[in-house]
Amino acid sequence: MRILSFKPGHDGSVALLDGGKLIFALEAEKDSFPRYAEVTPSVVLDAMSLCDEIPDAVCLSGWVKGFHSVERSLNAGYFGWDESTVEVGSTTIFGRPVAMFSSTHERSHLMSAYGLSPFAQGTPCYALVWEGNIGSFYEMTADGRIVRLAQVLEDPGNKYQFAFALADPAVPEGPPAFRFENAGKMMALTAFADGADASDEERRLIDFILSQESILLGTPKSSVRWSPFHNAGVETQSFKNLAAHLSDAIFDRFAATARQLLTEGYPLLVSGGCGLNCSWNSRWQETGLFADVFVPPCTNDTGSAIGTAVDAQRHFTGDAKITWSVYAGAEFVIDTAVEDYRSRPLDLDEVAGLLADGLVLGWVQGRYEMGPRALGNRSLLAAPFDAAMRDRLNKIKGREGYRPIAPVCREEEMSTHFAGRSDSPYMLHFQEVRTPRLAAVTHVDGSARVQSVRRDQNAVLHDLLSAFHRRTGIGVLCNTSLNFRGRGFINRMSDLAEYAQDRDLDGFVVEDRLYLIRPA
Repeated sequence: MRILSFKPGHDGSVALLDGGKLIFALEAEKDSFPRYAEVTPSVVLDAMSLCDEIPDAVCLSGWVKGFHSVERSLNAGYFGWDESTVEVGSTTIFGRPVAMFSSTHERSHLMSAYGLSPFAQGTPCYALVWEGNIGSFYEMTADGRIVRLAQVLEDPGNKYQFAFALADPAVPEGPPAFRFENAGKMMALTAFADGADASDEERRLIDFILSQESILLGTPKSSVRWSPFHNAGVETQSFKNLAAHLSDAIFDRFAATARQLLTEGYPLLVSGGCGLNCSWNSRWQETGLFADVFVPPCTNDTGSAIGTAVDAQRHFTGDAKITWSVYAGAEFVIDTAVEDYRSRPLDLDEVAGLLADGLVLGWVQGRYEMGPRALGNRSLLAAPFDAAMRDRLNKIKGREGYRPIAPVCREEEMSTHFAGRSDSPYMLHFQEVRTPRLAAVTHVDGSARVQSVRRDQNAVLHDLLSAFHRRTGIGVLCNTSLNFRGRGFINRMSDLAEYAQDRDLDGFVVEDRLYLIRPA
């Protein structure tokens, strides 16, 4: 059965399932569109070009007619977890009748995590949806039902980013705007906390934030002028401490509920934008409450089109599992000739040598990754040994200096260089760095958000890491996303050539060719 699915609103995406296989997952922000973009005509046309036939069913993931979850519902709407929220009907596509399916945004998170997970259908699982608006636990039963076990906290993601807006003098005094990028900045800043206990001022503000309902609509920044953190600056030590203590308070509230209610030892599925918080993901693993913890690479709203397609497949066929690759995006577009570079066939040993000598290279292979993490197909690569390389990469990307740079490591070397998990293919966990030489990828607290890679997952990247290992004794590289600031991954040659020139890259690799900037 062919199922074409659309996710409206921010992090817009289009996905196609055919016979239980994910054929593609295209995201509106990719190809250098603004981050968190809604579905555009461009991405719809790209999806149409990849469809060989009219689908049997078209899905619209439930959303709202606006931006915030309280607005009027679009199709199945935002909230609702059980099957009573599903809408099934019919429509026509180019004159052909097709089934029409919609289920809620809440279900899209649950079904995406379940469908992508490695657990066989019929395996009971616990699930956590925590995102901007929803913070709840569920049980995915052996017979396919979804039972909500507890609503733990309204607006966990919005509460998490509220503190950043409060402390940032650049944010206006009215109700805080949605600034999705603040969550990643908060996550980076928590590592700079000095370990002191929370002060009375911190506890008062944290209690206030956690008690607010609909915080982004109902709590203007001006109403919290009483707090010493109001416009205090996000890089002050006091705010770094607050960020860590607020992060702990949110996690601890969910963990307390889990210890009370999630007692059967089932695997845990983590979904929603808070699933991008690597610290929290690692802490779920460390609780020991679950047989396993699975976080999909598209745990945020980029996975919602997939989740609704999985839900439709379950409805029409009874099967809620799919086969998939994280490299499910579009192929790279060669839209221009590159004349300002020396070009030659790719030699991985040569590239490893250039990286070892301190060059920064763009790296493009195959189809782009689904979700927000660059996993070796749309990456900037560099040697991981010098802390100055972290600063250079942050400058290239236009990011704050406190932001860490992630490593990619051959899976067979994970236990040598990183404590904890031996596999982390989607770069969604923090792990302690064991090797002092890895200064460029070691955050201030000694951790790294590492991606592991096996050859069967990404052969060319693994082979490059092996070549780098032969040169340096370590199969680890810096790996950060190849994108203009505030834009999704670069996906065409004209943008890549402009980026390389403007951002002082030394060159780039596209598929089987190496391009080096010509000497002046």
